[in-house]
Amino acid sequence: MSIAAALSAHAPVDGAISSATWGHLPDGEPVRLFTLRNALGMRVSISDLGATLVSWHAPDRGGRLGEILLNHASPVAYLESGGFLGGLIGRWANRIAGARFTLDGIDYALDRNEGGNLLHGGASGFHRALWDADEQDGALLMRLTSPEGDAGFPGNVTVQVRYALDDDGTLSIEYEARTDAPTPVNLTSHGYFNLSGKPGTDIKGHILSIDADAYWEVDAKLIPTRMSSVAGTAFDFRQGAPIGVRLDWPHAQLAQAGGFDHCFVLRNSASDDAMHVRPVARLYDPGSGRELTVLTDQRGLQFYSGQKLSGTHAPRSGLCLEASAYPNQVNMPDAQTVVLRPAEVYRQRTEYRVSIARET
Repeated sequence: MSIAAALSAHAPVDGAISSATWGHLPDGEPVRLFTLRNALGMRVSISDLGATLVSWHAPDRGGRLGEILLNHASPVAYLESGGFLGGLIGRWANRIAGARFTLDGIDYALDRNEGGNLLHGGASGFHRALWDADEQDGALLMRLTSPEGDAGFPGNVTVQVRYALDDDGTLSIEYEARTDAPTPVNLTSHGYFNLSGKPGTDIKGHILSIDADAYWEVDAKLIPTRMSSVAGTAFDFRQGAPIGVRLDWPHAQLAQAGGFDHCFVLRNSASDDAMHVRPVARLYDPGSGRELTVLTDQRGLQFYSGQKLSGTHAPRSGLCLEASAYPNQVNMPDAQTVVLRPAEVYRQRTEYRVSIARET
């Protein structure tokens, strides 16, 4: 069943979340698509395959609905793709160098799915798992159990993610995780946004701002090497700047990654104090008038300009703004801040708010 057919299969009743069978996995297991709606006419659809953000229809300045997320046409296409489109990423978002870390004196070897690195939880990460899903007070609650040894990680981990769509256009994503043994946990959402609502267009004309004074430089394997100031560089998005113009700047880091694939150090995140949810980035499309505001309680924001997209999605036809801990932080001096231990609860909250920008 196509996404459009699944969206129209069941109308919501009294504000309830609608759901439909979207397709089947190779073993015959059904995959469902759940759709949240709000008073603005927005529709956000999430699959229980990977707890994946599949579709987000949002109005432009003329009230016309358009798709602002890149997606695949079927569940099987998600399994066959390597782009992580819209997936819920875990146990570890982004990269772990050499797919190895040491915890409490024990060395752990992980799934190597990007050269010698672990990327986004490994080849069978959370984005490929079938999640349990239920409606709870107008929100979609999704649960997953990650067994000991999953991608090489220690401990049995239970994860819960709550998706809710408010009438102001805010999609909130609340994460919780618990473990029975010490293990690194770092979760994120990997949605690819294109606010134009026009399939096949690129994101070069989008205007981006990020509340960060520094970013992590990376090596040839895209592993962070040092924190560097954004001042005077292509990475200075403290004032809004067109993405395409910045991609054309001569900069060794852009050449290294083929574009932007870097973690920005969000302001007020240098200490180990608990972060609060605050606006950290703004994305604006002048053509449609749509504006995306990212709010999070995380320390880092990975900006990926989509240069490696392929197949049905052209390079730079979507971009990611992924809130999480720092890439490879489990191998950094402050590794203990990303280790979850028994009796503790991992919590994270990130919000994506879509609105019409005020004309100036």
